[in-house]
Amino acid sequence: MRKLIRRARSRADYTWFLAAREWPVLVSALGVLLGAITILPSAVGIVLSLLALVLGIVTFVRDLRQLRGRWSAYEFSSIASPFPHQRIPAPAAYPASQYLHFANRGTALVSDEIDRALRERSFTAVVDEQPYALPPLLRATAPHVLPIRARGRLLFNGAVVGMRTDPLPGAGGAPTPIRLHRARFFDVQCSNELCSMRITRRDTGEEFDPRTRLLTDASGRLRTLAAGELADVVGISTLALTTDGHVLLVLQSDRNAASPMLLAPSGSGSLEPRDLKGPGGAVHGALRDSLRAGMERELREETGLPAEALAGTELTGFARWMERGAKPEFFGVTRLSVSSAEVRGTRAKGAELLYSEGVDAVGIDLAALGEELRAGTGVLAADSLPDKIRDVGSLPLLLALRAAALVEAGEAAVEERRP
Repeated sequence: MRKLIRRARSRADYTWFLAAREWPVLVSALGVLLGAITILPSAVGIVLSLLALVLGIVTFVRDLRQLRGRWSAYEFSSIASPFPHQRIPAPAAYPASQYLHFANRGTALVSDEIDRALRERSFTAVVDEQPYALPPLLRATAPHVLPIRARGRLLFNGAVVGMRTDPLPGAGGAPTPIRLHRARFFDVQCSNELCSMRITRRDTGEEFDPRTRLLTDASGRLRTLAAGELADVVGISTLALTTDGHVLLVLQSDRNAASPMLLAPSGSGSLEPRDLKGPGGAVHGALRDSLRAGMERELREETGLPAEALAGTELTGFARWMERGAKPEFFGVTRLSVSSAEVRGTRAKGAELLYSEGVDAVGIDLAALGEELRAGTGVLAADSLPDKIRDVGSLPLLLALRAAALVEAGEAAVEERRP
């Protein structure tokens, strides 16, 4: 019964989103309906009602044909090739940044200096009063894109939080405040996720590659978040570490839109408006507090762990997921107060049951992995990376492990230098 209700809610969200953008067709349909039910039992009433009914039907058929023609004028195809990072330089403002590409999983832009700034400096967060709205170009393509994105998936138009400022270290002084905005999940599907498709006009053959048209500036570089027009929902992922050195991993189901059938971090999802407020209802002033709240919420939902099993969360890194419209992703580590034996058999809660197949605990030496990474070894080539993760680890999981391992190795090196 619960799954049936969720499917009905997903369909209702989808129908309402499209209806709000194709309301003329609904008005025509309403005219037909009113013409059919208002036929009066009099000669004049019958004639007028029949006339109204005929006109309504003609208008409705015309609008429906135009709608179908408009939707069929474009051909949408998935882009199988990796993001072209070799010919799209990173933003000049990003210090010491680099692209990391993992075959069949995705490409990410990372910066160790940004990661260090997130751990050592306090970024404040400011929420825009006006929610995000799709720009005209994306608003026009939304009715075409959403049916394709929703095909075979359960999508809910839930509230999420996007980002409009880059977490740059800055040159002295306090870092620039991070601007956040409220958005809806379907906004993300019709903006960031559009970058995974190629669009071709059937009549002219003209092609539209969103990756270059929406993600690059006039110089051909990747746009900063501040210069972007996409929803740029904030992705959050955390690794839960048990007291005996195991990492909890979540196997995503085939209904998951981002990483189906792959291993994900212990808690992984999107920042939501409720994460911006503390227990008393006051808005968090620091970005890290909102990110921690979101990471721990996702962790509890996807693993079924109680709040008292979480001993604290620390930020470890930042990246931009290129295949998903270069959306921002934050990573963290959550220390648990329980062992791997105590968490075996835990399961996702609520709506996450649709997207999670189960929770597993995998032993991994983060310090050893970090030493290999610092020596120049790639993540997938590292001997200390478990084969299971190498084979079916998702992009967020690999990035989260990389960030956590580098932090762990750095802390171990500091401990060794102490007298």
